[in-house]
Amino acid sequence: MNFPRLQEKLEILADAAKYDVSCSSSGGTRKNKKGELGDSSASGICHSYTEDGRCVSLLKILLTNHCIYDCAYCVSRKSNDIKRAAFTVEEVVDLTINFYRRNYIEGLFLSSGIFKDADTTMERLVRVAKKLRTEHKFNGYIHLKSIPGASDEIMREAGLYADRLSINLEIPTASGLKLLAPDKSHDQMIKPMGFIKNEVILYKEEKKIFRNVPKFAPAGQSTQMIVGATNETDLKIIKVADHFYKNFNLKRVYYSGYVPMLEDARLPSIDSQVPMLRENRLYQADWLMRFYGFAADEIVERDNPFLDLEVDPKLAWALRNREQFPVNINFAPKEMLLRIPGVGRKSVFKIVAARRFQKLNLEHLKKMGVATNRAKFFIEFESNNVFTKYLDDYHFRKIILQGMQSKFQNPLSQQLSLF
Repeated sequence: MNFPRLQEKLEILADAAKYDVSCSSSGGTRKNKKGELGDSSASGICHSYTEDGRCVSLLKILLTNHCIYDCAYCVSRKSNDIKRAAFTVEEVVDLTINFYRRNYIEGLFLSSGIFKDADTTMERLVRVAKKLRTEHKFNGYIHLKSIPGASDEIMREAGLYADRLSINLEIPTASGLKLLAPDKSHDQMIKPMGFIKNEVILYKEEKKIFRNVPKFAPAGQSTQMIVGATNETDLKIIKVADHFYKNFNLKRVYYSGYVPMLEDARLPSIDSQVPMLRENRLYQADWLMRFYGFAADEIVERDNPFLDLEVDPKLAWALRNREQFPVNINFAPKEMLLRIPGVGRKSVFKIVAARRFQKLNLEHLKKMGVATNRAKFFIEFESNNVFTKYLDDYHFRKIILQGMQSKFQNPLSQQLSLF
């Protein structure tokens, strides 16, 4: 039998890891001390993205692409005829340290196919993190993909060495998961989410009483859902995300637009960029829930439960609720300012601070970074705003679209090659 060399393993397992999008900045606060390696105290893992969206700062690999499951949507499924490889614990540790010292990376994102069983796989992932922390004094960012079905004892140990843990829901609904991955269940995935949530809460409570309490997953937990492999509506996906934010204190929900890689009668055939556009809109909708005060039910209508692919969700909401506008930027509460298309959170804080000293107009908003090509139709100030007359125009949607240019130029992102 020919075993792959380390370079070949890296090519295989880095490529296989690119389908997992749930690696992101962390909020980790591990500080560098004399004689130790790495530092994530300033801003967690600092991502650097190329123009086409590739992440260039994490060593993002699978421990192995061997897997006992046969999920229809997964390139590593056991029935797929692909080249298989597996790292040893020592190999992953050595790669992480060597790449870090060469300034290639700032942290490690480690996932894995499930070999033998959940506990065996998770225990191997934890050994990597433990070895980096205890033997090499590595204080950089570590994100471990949790394995559904792993015991509480192993999950507890994982939280002591990883900055972030994530457990992928994979498919938004239990029925969709049963169709495409009948050996898995949402209950199996949700159980460790609840455990991690409770352990994080316990750590915070103990920290109030004791000075030196071991950190437990200081950057929290996240999850990922594949969008478009099954027939869930955007409204359903948004409400699933909202449920997990509220009940499991998730830091992030990631959305991965389904792109066909395997032939399977259970999978849809998609030959356009719609999944990527839909993924982008879901991220924007997610942002509205997390930072702009929108409820899940507001973002998409029940009668039309899919996001508008032509305009962003905030603008789509404004077009459906024109009676809420125009908004006076000099007097409106912050909550309403956040709902003006083209006005971001930072701009809202600038507006609230600046209007204490002077009456603001359109030129002031431009200097603050507001996207006035959208905002100008929805605001009013002391002088007459000629653009608000279009709010009642039958062709208002067409008028506003003519003044916009999509920033979504290249939806196809790739993981940076290490070679």
